[in-house]
Amino acid sequence: MTAETTTRPISLFDMKAQQALIRPEIDRRIAAILDSGAFINGPDVRECEAKLAEFAGVAHAVGVSSGTDALQIAMMAEGIGAGDAVFLPAFTYTATAEVPLVLGATPVFVDVEENGFNIDLADLENRIALVKAEGRLRPRAVVGVDLFGRPADWPKLQEICAREGMFALDDAAQAFGGALHGKKLGGWADATALSFYPTKTLGCYGDGGAILTNDAARAELYRSLRTHGEGKTRYEVERTGMNGRLDSIQAAILLCKLPLLEQELKDRARVAAHYNRRLAGHVVVPTEMEGAQSAWGLYSVLLPDAETRSKVQAAMQAQGVPSAIYYPKPLHHQPAYAAAHREGLRQGPPLPVSEQVSQRILALPMHPYLDEAQLDRVCDALISGL
Repeated sequence: MTAETTTRPISLFDMKAQQALIRPEIDRRIAAILDSGAFINGPDVRECEAKLAEFAGVAHAVGVSSGTDALQIAMMAEGIGAGDAVFLPAFTYTATAEVPLVLGATPVFVDVEENGFNIDLADLENRIALVKAEGRLRPRAVVGVDLFGRPADWPKLQEICAREGMFALDDAAQAFGGALHGKKLGGWADATALSFYPTKTLGCYGDGGAILTNDAARAELYRSLRTHGEGKTRYEVERTGMNGRLDSIQAAILLCKLPLLEQELKDRARVAAHYNRRLAGHVVVPTEMEGAQSAWGLYSVLLPDAETRSKVQAAMQAQGVPSAIYYPKPLHHQPAYAAAHREGLRQGPPLPVSEQVSQRILALPMHPYLDEAQLDRVCDALISGL
């Protein structure tokens, strides 16, 4: 172990180390796009879509402008809107909930598992039954979020959706590369939304996203909706769509990064295993469902309470170790969603796990380029603050 290794700065996410490996190929691809002028839906986009689909083991990948737009286009294609209930976890990023509201639908927040952080299936079943009993909204969709990269229980989610006649949408924004029972995320739900925000497991250098599906009719509809609802020709408008295209330069960045992804996923698993070994017994470390392979988009632990979390964060900061809180409030406590929460289920039970997890969660540095000395520094700094 060298002095340079032990003192090298630690980043929550490190995109520079990865870029150093592929910079010549990035420059080559961008220069080719600048020369061609094919900036929107060019050959790089089509090549990227084909390789994303191949990696995920699905028939179709449709590149779009962000993970949020991926969720919106997928729901627009199902005609989800006013009077529809969309069930989703109360503990996740805001995009999952804002899309149903933008479309006029009503998000119904569901509690999450205490250690896995994904949607709680028993609570989901209960809330579907309550919505049906109230009779004001139609149960139309479930958005299962693979939070922090850990796959949700998709066989059971699909079973519930099939029984209830609901659309199953996988929000895998933090989980591209994750797998369940040997099958990669992307092929479990009716459609899967990806985000390529720069800090994701596969990220571009701006905003970008994609929708994965095995349904050819859905894929064709997604391509129309992302381009203003156009039909066979540019000025044939068949439906109301949006401007949600993936640009060629971002597709080129993804093509440069994709060959690194398998090894990076292994290195993310190495980082998580190191944290688990060092931190188990000091904090609550994340668990994996049997048969699941997390993409480890984030690594988050649970501390006893908010006061302890603040103390630990201060100790880590003093030692030059970053941390972050994903997320400090459950969605039903956010001002933007308070009214929707009240209307979604007027007699709904509380969401205690989502509320307490938000007060205890702490994310540690997670990227493929952390060495063992850095990981030990993170663990030592955290333990020193307890």
